[in-house]
Amino acid sequence: MNDAQVWTTIGVLATGMYATITLMATMFVRIIKTEIGTVRTEIGGIKGEIVGIKGEIGGIKGEIVGVKAEIGDLRKEVHGLSRRMDGLDRDVSAISRHLFGIDPA
Repeated sequence: MNDAQVWTTIGVLATGMYATITLMATMFVRIIKTEIGTVRTEIGGIKGEIVGIKGEIGGIKGEIVGVKAEIGDLRKEVHGLSRRMDGLDRDVSAISRHLFGIDPA
């Protein structure tokens, strides 16, 4: 091989390597952009799910407030029933003392 052929071969090989590196870099950048887009889409989906969960939590909070109100009403009814039972106990005691002649000393 003479001098011109060596330099031509070096030039062809250098050009081929440069083209290969350029091709790989371009493909790598495209792949990275695609993957970043996929991650963004996934994050958007997760954000949507989080918003849905927040809505469900708000609904549950409303139900808890309703249950607390019902428990308060139930307590009032139990206290009223307790007072009625106390009055009934007094009345039964008075009737039994009257019937059996027990002295309320």
